[in-house]
Parts: sequence; structure tokens; C-alpha cells
Amino acid sequence: MQEVAVRRARVAVGATYAAQGFGYATVVTALPGLKARTGIEDDTIALVLLMGALLAAAGSVSAERLARRWSSRTAVVVGLLAQAVGLAFVAAATSVPSLVGSFVVFALGLGMVDASCNMQGVALQHRVGRAILSTLFACLTVAAILAALTQSGLAWFGTTTGAVSALLVAVVVAAGVALVVRPSLLPRTTAPAGPQAVPTDAHTDGAHHADGIAPGARTGVAPPDAPAEPARTPLPRAGIWLFGALVAVAFVVDSAVSSWSTVYLHDELLASGAVAPLGYAAYQGAVLLARLAGDPLVRRYGRVRVAAPTGAIAAVGLFVVALVPSPGAAVLGFALAGIGAGTLVPLAFSAAGELAPARLDDVVARINLFNYAGALLGAVVIGLLSEVTGLGPAFLVPALMLVPAMAVVPRLAGRSTSPAPATR
Repeated sequence: MQEVAVRRARVAVGATYAAQGFGYATVVTALPGLKARTGIEDDTIALVLLMGALLAAAGSVSAERLARRWSSRTAVVVGLLAQAVGLAFVAAATSVPSLVGSFVVFALGLGMVDASCNMQGVALQHRVGRAILSTLFACLTVAAILAALTQSGLAWFGTTTGAVSALLVAVVVAAGVALVVRPSLLPRTTAPAGPQAVPTDAHTDGAHHADGIAPGARTGVAPPDAPAEPARTPLPRAGIWLFGALVAVAFVVDSAVSSWSTVYLHDELLASGAVAPLGYAAYQGAVLLARLAGDPLVRRYGRVRVAAPTGAIAAVGLFVVALVPSPGAAVLGFALAGIGAGTLVPLAFSAAGELAPARLDDVVARINLFNYAGALLGAVVIGLLSEVTGLGPAFLVPALMLVPAMAVVPRLAGRSTSPAPATR
């Protein structure tokens, strides 16, 4: 691929990650305005979010099938357009049933883009020949922060008006990215499964001569059999489960902090309204810094030597949150957790993409399903356990899950993760 085409592809794929982060963050931060407009209750919102995770998983499966039949580029475009339609319907919803129906469309598109943009990202990393996936995930994080700031700014017009306005901005972002980046996305994200088929003779068309008579029909001697199609590469199921488990644990951490950090600081540690959101802000800031630094560190030290310390730092941070009940310690602990969550996901997808290059789209789509399992566990288990232990000790769950997850880290080593040789 020429250098200019690679550069355009990097911008295009980065834009898909950004559109994904912007759309999701807009919906989440618009919830207060949507509650005021539709009258939806908190318990119903919880059920809708649960349904959304399941529908996003279905969208991920749909992306795998679209990529297999056409390409992951098609899945990206279809998914972003579905998000745009869903966001527009959410913005127009004035009742709970219409809001839920709109969210169905958005969640399916969310899952499709989740899987297909990772297919594009991993394949592009293979084309470039060096680590770039953490930077692509950083695009998502930056866009999510921008979406939250957009929501905050538009809220000056009123909670409901601000939410609707922010959703319309997200519609323009999703549809605009879908239409603009399509020509620059990778048309093919899987490596060839085997040798190319032997071309037919210039005077033949498949099994027939140009005159329409099958070979051997005049002589009575059948030609030798055509070369058999190369066997389809089997899915590396053990690797999918290993790297999928690592992705799931990282999303348990992410979901636990995203869902409960502000509640823990405000309700149990009695932090003020100004201090309580700082736990989540510190976490997202650390995720962004880790992703911006991730690719240069991987090029220098390799995936294993980046994942092992950052994963350990995340576990230490969550132990601090669970065992030191003070607002300052909690904010620090959430920041440390962000360092690990920010690196483990792109590193796991990078390694998974090398398991079976001929089935890259299938592998990435299967790995992507684990993030929904982790997200549900992080939100639901922490919430349920907090009824018994309180929120602080409940954060021991993601901390303890990171410990066995570190056993997977040595498997992250792959053909492209060795540190670059020193140059003179």
C-alpha cells in the first residue's frame, strides 16, 4: 500500500473510533435530559442499558457476517449509519416506548462499529508494520471527552434542550464520518487463506472452452481435476478465549469505575458534588495518557513488558480504592486503574489479530463479544455486592480478577512485538 493511502487509512480508521466514542458518550451524558423529556425511571434505564449490551453483542455478530460476505468497511459504514438513525430517533423520542425502540437501532449500530472498527484497526496495524492500535483507541477516548464537554456546554440552554442538541450533533458526526471515510477505509482486512487459484487458460471459461464444449467431450478423455480450493483456516478457539478473557477483565475494571466511582465518592466517602466526579475524570485522563503512550512503548519494549506493569498498577489502584476509604486515595486509585485499562484492551486485540490472519475479521468479532460480558459484570456485580459489603470493598472484585488475568500476559508476545533493534 502506498504511503499516501496508508496515511489516509489511518485518518479514516481513527475517525471511526472517534465517531464511536462520541456517539456512546453523547447518549450516556444525555440521560438526565432524556429522563426529563420521557419520564423514564432509573430502573427502566438499567434494563435498557442491559438490553443495549445484548443488542450490541448481536450487532458485533452481524458485523462479522457482513465482513465475511462483503468487507469490514461495509460493516463500519452500515453500523455508523444505523447509529445516526438511532441517535436521530432518540433525539425525537417523547415517550418511553419510542425511546426504547430508538435505542434498539442505536445499540445494534454500536455493536457493528465496535467490531468492524477493530477489524480495520488490527488490519491497518498489520499493513503499517508497527504498533498503532493504542493510538486509535485514544481517538475514541478523546472523542468521548469532547462529547461530554459538548453536552456540558449545550446544557446551558436547558437540560432537555441541551441533550437533544447534543444528540443531533452526534447524528451529524456519525453520518458524516460514515460517508466521508468510506473510500479511505481498508477494502480487505483478512490475509489470503492460501495460494491463489490457478487462472484458467485464456481460451477457456471455467470448465468450458470458448465454444461452450466441455474439455474432453470430443476425445472422451476427461482433463485432470482442477486444484482444490484451499481449506478454510480453523478459528483459534483457545487463543480467542485467552485474549477474550483479558478483554473481559479490562472491561470489568472500566465498567466498575465508570458506573460506580462517582457514586462511591459522593455517597460513601461523602465527597462534595465538585469532588465526586474527579474519580471518573482521573480515570479517563489516565486511560487517555496510557493509550497515547502505548504505541511508542510497545515499539520500544514489546507488548508483554508494557502489559505486565500496567496491569499490576491497575490492580494496586483498585486495592487502594477498596482498602483506603478516603476521597484522595480513591481518586488516585481510579487514576492508577485507568493506566491498566487503557493499555490491556488494545494490546489484547493486537495479539488476537495475529492468531489467524486469514480469519482476522472473525477472530476480532469474537473477541469483541467479551467486552460486553465484562461491561455487564463490572456494572451489575459491583452494584449487587455493594448491597452487602458497601461499594468500597466491592472494588476488590475487579482487583482480584486482574491477578489471574496477568497469567495471560506472556501470551501477548507475537511476531510484531519484539523491541525494535538499536540503530546507529
